[in-house]
Amino acid sequence: MKKTIDHILEGREKRITDEDVVRQPLPHQNFRFANPFIVLHHMGPVIIHPGQSSRINPHPHRGFSPYTFMLQGEGYHRDNAGNDEIVKAGGVQWMFAGRGILHSEGPTDELLKHGGTQELIQLWINAPKANKWDEPFYQAATKDQLPSVLPGDGLNFRLASGDYEGKTGPIKNFTPVISIVGEIAAGKTANFTAKPGYWTLLYIIHGDVVVNDETISPHHLIVFSKENEDIAITATTDAQVLFLSAEPIEESVAAKDNFVMNSPEENEQAISDYKNGLFGSLSF
Repeated sequence: MKKTIDHILEGREKRITDEDVVRQPLPHQNFRFANPFIVLHHMGPVIIHPGQSSRINPHPHRGFSPYTFMLQGEGYHRDNAGNDEIVKAGGVQWMFAGRGILHSEGPTDELLKHGGTQELIQLWINAPKANKWDEPFYQAATKDQLPSVLPGDGLNFRLASGDYEGKTGPIKNFTPVISIVGEIAAGKTANFTAKPGYWTLLYIIHGDVVVNDETISPHHLIVFSKENEDIAITATTDAQVLFLSAEPIEESVAAKDNFVMNSPEENEQAISDYKNGLFGSLSF
Protein backbone atom coordinates (compact mmCIF):
# COMPACT_ATOMS: atom_id res chain seq x y z
CA MET A 1 0.00 0.00 0.00
CA LYS A 2 1.02 3.60 -0.66
CA LYS A 3 2.84 5.56 2.01
CA THR A 4 1.36 8.91 3.01
CA ILE A 5 3.31 12.13 3.47
CA ASP A 6 3.62 13.48 7.02
CA HIS A 7 5.86 16.49 6.36
CA ILE A 8 7.35 18.47 3.48
CA LEU A 9 10.28 20.45 4.90
CA GLU A 10 11.98 23.29 3.03
CA GLY A 11 15.77 23.46 3.09
CA ARG A 12 16.55 26.88 4.47
CA GLU A 13 19.93 28.55 4.21
CA LYS A 14 22.22 28.14 7.20
CA ARG A 15 25.72 29.59 7.55
CA ILE A 16 28.09 26.98 8.98
CA THR A 17 31.34 28.96 8.61
CA ASP A 18 32.23 32.51 7.60
CA GLU A 19 32.42 31.30 3.98
CA ASP A 20 30.12 28.29 3.75
CA VAL A 21 26.33 28.26 3.47
CA VAL A 22 24.18 25.11 3.27
CA ARG A 23 20.49 24.35 2.86
CA GLN A 24 19.13 22.57 5.92
CA PRO A 25 15.73 20.84 5.81
CA LEU A 26 16.57 18.68 8.85
CA PRO A 27 16.30 19.54 11.67
CA HIS A 28 13.44 21.89 10.90
CA GLN A 29 11.25 24.10 13.06
CA ASN A 30 8.30 21.85 12.15
CA PHE A 31 10.10 18.53 12.61
CA ARG A 32 13.14 17.81 14.74
CA PHE A 33 14.63 14.37 14.04
CA ALA A 34 13.92 11.07 12.31
CA ASN A 35 16.39 9.23 14.52
CA PRO A 36 18.93 8.02 13.25
CA PHE A 37 18.63 10.88 10.71
CA ILE A 38 19.65 13.96 12.67
CA VAL A 39 20.91 16.52 10.12
CA LEU A 40 20.75 16.96 6.33
CA HIS A 41 22.95 19.65 4.78
CA HIS A 42 23.02 20.37 1.05
CA MET A 43 26.01 22.48 0.00
CA GLY A 44 26.25 24.01 -3.46
CA PRO A 45 26.50 23.88 -6.34
CA VAL A 46 29.36 26.30 -5.61
CA ILE A 47 31.71 27.62 -8.30
CA ILE A 48 35.34 27.24 -7.21
CA HIS A 49 37.59 29.77 -8.93
CA PRO A 50 41.17 28.81 -9.81
CA GLY A 51 43.49 29.78 -6.96
CA GLN A 52 40.67 30.10 -4.44
CA SER A 53 41.23 28.94 -0.86
CA SER A 54 38.48 27.11 0.99
CA ARG A 55 38.41 24.62 3.84
CA ILE A 56 36.54 23.75 7.02
CA ASN A 57 39.21 23.76 9.69
CA PRO A 58 39.73 20.94 12.24
CA HIS A 59 36.72 20.51 14.47
CA PRO A 60 35.45 17.82 16.89
CA HIS A 61 32.63 15.26 16.72
CA ARG A 62 31.34 12.62 19.11
CA GLY A 63 28.51 10.10 19.09
CA PHE A 64 27.44 9.96 15.42
CA SER A 65 28.63 9.64 11.79
CA PRO A 66 28.96 12.46 9.26
CA TYR A 67 28.01 10.77 5.96
CA THR A 68 28.85 12.61 2.73
CA PHE A 69 27.51 12.19 -0.82
CA MET A 70 29.82 14.03 -3.24
CA LEU A 71 27.52 15.11 -6.07
CA GLN A 72 29.97 17.28 -8.04
CA GLY A 73 33.64 18.09 -7.67
CA GLU A 74 35.86 16.39 -5.13
CA GLY A 75 36.64 16.80 -1.46
CA TYR A 76 39.34 15.81 0.98
CA HIS A 77 38.95 14.31 4.43
CA ARG A 78 41.59 14.31 7.16
CA ASP A 79 41.23 13.19 10.78
CA ASN A 80 43.39 12.47 13.81
CA ALA A 81 42.63 8.74 13.61
CA GLY A 82 45.09 8.68 10.71
CA ASN A 83 42.72 8.90 7.72
CA ASP A 84 43.65 11.17 4.81
CA GLU A 85 41.33 10.54 1.86
CA ILE A 86 39.75 12.09 -1.25
CA VAL A 87 36.17 11.45 -2.35
CA LYS A 88 35.28 12.26 -5.96
CA ALA A 89 31.98 13.00 -7.72
CA GLY A 90 29.48 10.18 -7.25
CA GLY A 91 31.39 8.73 -4.31
CA VAL A 92 30.46 8.61 -0.64
CA GLN A 93 32.34 8.70 2.65
CA TRP A 94 31.38 7.87 6.21
CA MET A 95 33.32 8.88 9.30
CA PHE A 96 32.18 7.37 12.59
CA ALA A 97 33.20 9.83 15.29
CA GLY A 98 32.59 7.43 18.16
CA ARG A 99 34.10 8.53 21.46
CA GLY A 100 35.70 11.54 19.79
CA ILE A 101 37.59 12.66 16.70
CA LEU A 102 38.94 15.80 15.06
CA HIS A 103 38.65 16.20 11.31
CA SER A 104 38.96 18.79 8.55
CA GLU A 105 37.36 18.84 5.12
CA GLY A 106 36.87 20.90 1.99
CA PRO A 107 37.60 21.03 -1.74
CA THR A 108 40.80 19.23 -2.77
CA ASP A 109 43.98 21.14 -3.62
CA GLU A 110 43.48 20.05 -7.24
CA LEU A 111 39.98 21.53 -7.41
CA LEU A 112 41.15 24.75 -5.75
CA LYS A 113 44.06 25.02 -8.17
CA HIS A 114 42.13 24.48 -11.39
CA GLY A 115 38.61 25.52 -10.36
CA GLY A 116 35.33 23.72 -10.92
CA THR A 117 31.96 23.04 -9.31
CA GLN A 118 31.50 21.59 -5.82
CA GLU A 119 28.23 20.12 -4.54
CA LEU A 120 27.58 17.65 -1.74
CA ILE A 121 25.08 16.41 0.80
CA GLN A 122 26.15 15.61 4.32
CA LEU A 123 23.97 13.62 6.69
CA TRP A 124 24.46 13.15 10.41
CA ILE A 125 23.60 9.54 11.24
CA ASN A 126 23.10 8.84 14.93
CA ALA A 127 24.70 5.88 16.67
CA PRO A 128 22.96 3.78 19.33
CA LYS A 129 23.89 4.60 22.90
CA ALA A 130 25.69 1.26 23.16
CA ASN A 131 28.11 2.31 20.37
CA LYS A 132 28.69 6.00 21.01
CA TRP A 133 31.96 5.35 22.84
CA ASP A 134 33.37 2.89 20.29
CA GLU A 135 36.60 3.59 18.42
CA PRO A 136 36.26 5.99 15.45
CA PHE A 137 36.54 4.59 11.93
CA TYR A 138 36.37 5.77 8.31
CA GLN A 139 34.96 4.15 5.17
CA ALA A 140 34.41 5.31 1.60
CA ALA A 141 33.26 4.04 -1.79
CA THR A 142 33.58 5.34 -5.34
CA LYS A 143 30.62 5.78 -7.67
CA ASP A 144 31.56 2.58 -9.49
CA GLN A 145 31.45 0.63 -6.23
CA LEU A 146 27.80 1.50 -5.58
CA PRO A 147 25.46 -1.24 -6.89
CA SER A 148 22.80 -0.20 -9.39
CA VAL A 149 19.20 -0.61 -8.22
CA LEU A 150 15.73 0.28 -9.51
CA PRO A 151 16.49 -0.49 -13.16
CA GLY A 152 14.24 1.16 -15.72
CA ASP A 153 14.06 3.48 -18.66
CA GLY A 154 15.21 6.94 -17.63
CA LEU A 155 16.27 5.77 -14.16
CA ASN A 156 19.80 5.68 -12.74
CA PHE A 157 20.02 4.80 -9.05
CA ARG A 158 22.94 3.70 -6.87
CA LEU A 159 22.80 1.94 -3.49
CA ALA A 160 25.31 3.35 -0.99
CA SER A 161 24.26 1.55 2.19
CA GLY A 162 21.85 -1.10 3.40
CA ASP A 163 20.07 -3.94 1.61
CA TYR A 164 17.77 -3.32 -1.35
CA GLU A 165 16.59 -5.58 -4.19
CA GLY A 166 18.92 -8.33 -2.99
CA LYS A 167 21.96 -6.06 -3.18
CA THR A 168 24.05 -4.56 -0.36
CA GLY A 169 25.64 -1.13 -0.35
CA PRO A 170 29.32 -0.87 0.64
CA ILE A 171 28.82 1.54 3.57
CA LYS A 172 28.16 -0.25 6.87
CA ASN A 173 26.36 0.96 9.99
CA PHE A 174 25.39 -0.28 13.45
CA THR A 175 21.68 -0.26 12.58
CA PRO A 176 20.00 -0.67 9.15
CA VAL A 177 20.26 2.49 7.03
CA ILE A 178 19.27 2.30 3.35
CA SER A 179 20.56 5.18 1.24
CA ILE A 180 20.01 5.44 -2.52
CA VAL A 181 20.96 8.38 -4.73
CA GLY A 182 20.07 8.78 -8.37
CA GLU A 183 18.39 10.45 -11.30
CA ILE A 184 14.93 10.29 -12.89
CA ALA A 185 14.40 11.58 -16.43
CA ALA A 186 11.47 13.91 -17.08
CA GLY A 187 8.24 11.98 -17.49
CA LYS A 188 9.57 8.80 -15.85
CA THR A 189 8.53 7.19 -12.54
CA ALA A 190 10.64 5.47 -9.91
CA ASN A 191 8.84 3.03 -7.60
CA PHE A 192 10.49 2.58 -4.20
CA THR A 193 9.64 0.04 -1.52
CA ALA A 194 10.28 0.89 2.14
CA LYS A 195 10.01 -1.40 5.13
CA PRO A 196 6.94 -0.59 7.26
CA GLY A 197 7.97 0.78 10.64
CA TYR A 198 11.13 2.43 9.30
CA TRP A 199 11.70 6.15 9.00
CA THR A 200 11.58 6.96 5.27
CA LEU A 201 12.69 10.28 3.77
CA LEU A 202 13.12 11.66 0.25
CA TYR A 203 15.22 14.75 -0.50
CA ILE A 204 14.79 16.50 -3.84
CA ILE A 205 18.27 17.60 -4.94
CA HIS A 206 17.39 18.94 -8.39
CA GLY A 207 14.28 19.05 -10.56
CA ASP A 208 10.58 18.79 -9.80
CA VAL A 209 8.77 15.60 -8.85
CA VAL A 210 5.24 14.50 -8.07
CA VAL A 211 4.62 12.29 -5.04
CA ASN A 212 1.08 11.40 -3.97
CA ASP A 213 -0.33 14.03 -6.37
CA GLU A 214 1.80 16.75 -4.75
CA THR A 215 4.40 18.60 -6.79
CA ILE A 216 7.62 18.94 -4.82
CA SER A 217 10.29 21.42 -5.87
CA PRO A 218 14.05 21.17 -5.26
CA HIS A 219 15.58 21.46 -1.78
CA HIS A 220 12.57 19.97 0.01
CA LEU A 221 12.65 16.91 2.26
CA ILE A 222 9.64 14.60 2.40
CA VAL A 223 9.07 12.69 5.64
CA PHE A 224 6.72 9.76 5.10
CA SER A 225 4.51 7.99 7.58
CA LYS A 226 5.96 4.77 8.96
CA GLU A 227 2.97 2.73 7.78
CA ASN A 228 2.80 0.94 4.41
CA GLU A 229 5.62 0.52 1.93
CA ASP A 230 5.07 1.88 -1.62
CA ILE A 231 6.36 5.22 -2.92
CA ALA A 232 6.02 6.39 -6.55
CA ILE A 233 8.11 9.36 -7.66
CA THR A 234 7.37 10.91 -11.07
CA ALA A 235 9.75 13.52 -12.45
CA THR A 236 8.16 16.45 -14.29
CA THR A 237 11.65 17.74 -15.16
CA ASP A 238 14.95 15.85 -15.05
CA ALA A 239 15.46 15.24 -11.34
CA GLN A 240 17.99 13.98 -8.83
CA VAL A 241 16.85 12.60 -5.46
CA LEU A 242 18.20 10.99 -2.31
CA PHE A 243 16.10 8.18 -0.79
CA LEU A 244 16.68 7.31 2.87
CA SER A 245 15.08 4.65 5.04
CA ALA A 246 16.24 3.36 8.42
CA GLU A 247 15.27 1.38 11.45
CA PRO A 248 14.34 3.88 14.19
CA ILE A 249 16.64 4.28 17.17
CA GLU A 250 14.19 4.60 20.03
CA GLU A 251 16.44 6.56 22.38
CA SER A 252 16.61 10.15 23.58
CA VAL A 253 18.56 12.56 21.37
CA ALA A 254 20.57 15.54 22.55
CA ALA A 255 22.34 17.43 19.76
CA LYS A 256 24.48 20.49 20.38
CA ASP A 257 27.28 22.06 18.37
CA ASN A 258 29.18 19.14 16.79
CA PHE A 259 27.97 16.42 19.14
CA VAL A 260 25.00 14.01 19.19
CA MET A 261 24.54 12.28 22.52
CA ASN A 262 21.65 11.06 24.67
CA SER A 263 21.53 13.87 27.23
CA PRO A 264 22.47 17.56 27.52
CA GLU A 265 24.95 16.62 30.24
CA GLU A 266 26.83 14.35 27.81
CA ASN A 267 27.06 17.18 25.29
CA GLU A 268 28.42 19.56 27.93
CA GLN A 269 30.98 16.90 28.83
CA ALA A 270 31.99 16.64 25.15
CA ILE A 271 32.40 20.42 24.92
CA SER A 272 34.50 20.39 28.09
CA ASP A 273 36.61 17.48 26.86
CA TYR A 274 37.32 19.31 23.60
CA LYS A 275 38.28 22.55 25.39
CA ASN A 276 40.59 20.56 27.67
CA GLY A 277 42.40 18.93 24.76
CA LEU A 278 41.04 15.41 25.25
CA PHE A 279 40.17 15.14 21.54
CA GLY A 280 43.82 15.45 20.64
CA SER A 281 45.16 17.61 17.82
CA LEU A 282 45.10 17.75 14.01
CA SER A 283 47.06 19.85 11.54
CA PHE A 284 45.21 21.09 8.44
